[in-house]
Amino acid sequence: MLYYALVFLIVGLVAGALGLFGIAAIAGQISWVLFVLALVFLVIHLASGRRMPIR
Repeated sequence: MLYYALVFLIVGLVAGALGLFGIAAIAGQISWVLFVLALVFLVIHLASGRRMPIR
């Protein structure tokens, strides 16, 4: 998911450099949402990590 966030970020930067500001804004928003989702999933994964069994 983080990969797709970076892809959309690059698409947004290229579109902004070419003057396509509407596409750049949409790609920037998509990349931001994917980045936040990746962070949420990372925190969930770290919080529910494997515990060592109690003997």
